[in-house]
Amino acid sequence: MQPLDLQPLPDIPPRSHRSLLGTVRVWGEAIKFSHSIFALPFAVMAVFLAGRDIPGRGHPSIGQLVLVVICMVAARSVAMTFNRIVDAGIDARNPRTAGRAIPAGLISRHAATMFLVLAMGVFGAGCLGFRAYYGNEWPLWLGGPVLLLLCGYSYAKRFTRWSHFYLGSAIALSPPAAWVAIHPDSLGWPALVLMAAVACWIAGFDIIYSCQDIDVDRRDGLFSLPSRSGPRRALAVARACHAATVALLLVLGAVAGLGWIYLSGVALVAVLLVVENSLVHPDDYSRVNVAFFTVNGLVSLGLGVLAVADILLAMPAVW
Repeated sequence: MQPLDLQPLPDIPPRSHRSLLGTVRVWGEAIKFSHSIFALPFAVMAVFLAGRDIPGRGHPSIGQLVLVVICMVAARSVAMTFNRIVDAGIDARNPRTAGRAIPAGLISRHAATMFLVLAMGVFGAGCLGFRAYYGNEWPLWLGGPVLLLLCGYSYAKRFTRWSHFYLGSAIALSPPAAWVAIHPDSLGWPALVLMAAVACWIAGFDIIYSCQDIDVDRRDGLFSLPSRSGPRRALAVARACHAATVALLLVLGAVAGLGWIYLSGVALVAVLLVVENSLVHPDDYSRVNVAFFTVNGLVSLGLGVLAVADILLAMPAVW
């Protein structure tokens, strides 16, 4: 294994005279803001599932939903910004990622660090909101450890080929975290099954995505399942993960008492995951981005909408 070159990049100042819209676009691309669509629908599912058990109401409030969304987006921004700062040197040596904001000099390390602190502050404020308005102190107590786990992924690929499962497990904290924020007393098997389903789903598509960097990972001594076990075995593991995802979603329907609308969402997920895994082959990675973003965006958004619709139709008058 070749040693990693961990020499820091120079703190290149961002380009001046950029329009406000251009600046927003650069930051949005830097932290992959659009990828929030992957985990957010599952957190919203957890909000409505937990809300069913709120005494005297039977559903979450708009304020609770807004706070969960704020915390989700802020936590993801923290994790992605931290990853971009820590991996800037690695990204600069990879032709696929050399154009990212920090290696390309579009955003300085100092600016990225300031944004990281801002995102952490927004996340903390969201957690504080649950205590201030709903008397729930759990988000404040657990918020810090959650951020540490999310940021820890940036180092996992330096020592284990199973880093994809670390990423999946870290992001999969979003449903039980949302559940605890809404109604901690009802946390149980549905939240844990949903967490496991999300972990398997994300680990599977991260394995697929990492196939693009096999040669670079081997050159730089980084760990990923495709680079260490070969693409054929890695893609077989990805398929097994996605089969487990569908099975766990069916179990969730049973333990959470969900109906046919939700089950139609699970059927949609099964079809989409078959399509996703058929798009990438050990000798052809040309459609990885379609499999990664387009198909997985449809998976999370489609299941999230149908699951929430199923829950709402079984609820009393909402709000």
